[in-house]
Amino acid sequence: MGFKNITKPATRKLILLAGLFLAVFFLFISGKEDKPAKKSPVPADRERVQKHLEALTQTPEFRNHKNRDQLNAVADYIHQTFKAYSDSTGFQEYQVDGQTYKNVICSFGTENSKRIIIGAHYDVCGDQQGADDNATGVTALLELSRMLKGQKLNYRIDLVAYTLEEPPYFRTENMGSYIHAKYLKDNKIDVYGMASVEMIGYFKDEKRSQDFPVGVLSWIYGNKGDFITLVKKFSGAGPFVKNFIDRFKDSNQIKTETFPAPGFVKGVDFSDHLNYWKFNFPALMITDTSFFRNKNYHQTTDTLETLDINRMTKVIDAIFLSIIHLK
Repeated sequence: MGFKNITKPATRKLILLAGLFLAVFFLFISGKEDKPAKKSPVPADRERVQKHLEALTQTPEFRNHKNRDQLNAVADYIHQTFKAYSDSTGFQEYQVDGQTYKNVICSFGTENSKRIIIGAHYDVCGDQQGADDNATGVTALLELSRMLKGQKLNYRIDLVAYTLEEPPYFRTENMGSYIHAKYLKDNKIDVYGMASVEMIGYFKDEKRSQDFPVGVLSWIYGNKGDFITLVKKFSGAGPFVKNFIDRFKDSNQIKTETFPAPGFVKGVDFSDHLNYWKFNFPALMITDTSFFRNKNYHQTTDTLETLDINRMTKVIDAIFLSIIHLK
């Protein structure tokens, strides 16, 4: 019996949740082999990661939509860092209420036609540092630009730092990622897939440090916030998503869980990948699970001191190894 014959939304959700439970259970039992960590040809550098995090969080003003000059200063910092490692860099400018905002783009492997987007937003919600949300994601882009220089790649890699991901622009056409995804679609650019790097620096080993959108998931994942999560569509994710997840897990840099989620589950589209889904590009999110673990989310307590930089560098290593080994 298909879902079209079921009239009650609650019943449909119950069936989807049952399917979700089974899916994550089988992912869980199938991906638990002990393997040695793969050695990266260019490891992420902890000191550089620390430097970028400081530059992004210790700014004269908070990098929110009201402080446009500060946002542009951060965009310039990102651009200058990208330029040190790539000959193909630039801004994607657009107007909101008569003001100019900027995405920052850096490319590698431009001899390849099919491309992969690795993106992260650099703005924050309100008056706060936004260390985990999302200085960690942008720092990953900055360090990846160094690591990707000179690599032989099977795809063109575009690193994209987005503006205006946070409220009041979240879920609007003013999001930087919406502008970028629409550009790709309008210009019929061949995109293999997209990965959103959204909060990758907060880890906890204590019991009951991890929450879930569906409580029963703690039976599978445990209740410690000691892993990174790869969030994908429940069905129809596409070959890029599967290949990226396989390469990420195979790198064995950090404890990793996969979460295949129906759209109604809270939090699964709370980042820039949602706009690539809108335009039917394959996409996933790399995250420490945000507010399901980090209670500093959108608070003034989201500061540099709360981050686990050692594990964060391992996430960057895993992203890098995934990119260079994608076939």
